[in-house]
Amino acid sequence: MAMERELLKHLAKKPATMLYPFEKYQPIEGTRAKIEIDVTKCIGCGTCVFDCPAFALEMVGKGLTCDMKWYPMQCVYCGQCVESCPRNAIKQTDEFALANTKKEELIYEFKRPKNE
Repeated sequence: MAMERELLKHLAKKPATMLYPFEKYQPIEGTRAKIEIDVTKCIGCGTCVFDCPAFALEMVGKGLTCDMKWYPMQCVYCGQCVESCPRNAIKQTDEFALANTKKEELIYEFKRPKNE
């Protein structure tokens, strides 16, 4: 009898979950999600790469000519790279839906503009 009473009580209420992906979730301010690297600010010191506990960042090249790669499938979204960057070249956005069926497309490359 208690189960029927509980069922009738919740029958008229709205569902507690969302119909994702048809309804989009609004992330809470301060959510740590996707990494963005501004390579024009980056000096290629490698501090972010050395401080990353999950080895999710890679420097391709050296110094002011290096490009960066970010591997979100390894990242723990701790924000250590953001804190350790001396030039504030790394920031975390609130974009959290990064799922993909191809592993190759989950490697984000941040390349420097070519000087011509």
